[in-house]
Amino acid sequence: MGRYLLLWEIDPTRIPVDPKQRAAAWKPLIEMVKQDMKKGISKDWGSFVGEGNGYGIAEGTEVEVANMLQQYAPFVHFRVHPIASLGQVEEMMKALIK
Repeated sequence: MGRYLLLWEIDPTRIPVDPKQRAAAWKPLIEMVKQDMKKGISKDWGSFVGEGNGYGIAEGTEVEVANMLQQYAPFVHFRVHPIASLGQVEEMMKALIK
C-alpha cells in the first residue's frame, strides 16, 4: 500500500460567478472529501487560503487512489506524488553504502 501527496486545483472554468451557486457547487465536493476520509483512503485534506487549490494525503493501492480521484473529474485536477517514508529513505541510504 502506498502513500501519496495529492496537489489539487479546481478548474476555474467550472466555478460559478454567483456566490450562492459557488457555495452550492462546493458542498458536494466537500462531502465527497469527508466520505473519502471515513473510508480511510484520504488521510488529510486542506485548501490553500485564498486560492482554488490545496493538498491531500491518500493511502492505498494505485487503483484505489485513482478510483477515488476519478469521482472529482472534471471539476478538480490533480498532481499525484508517491511519498517515501523515513524508514524507506533509510533503506535506500543503506543500499547506497553496500
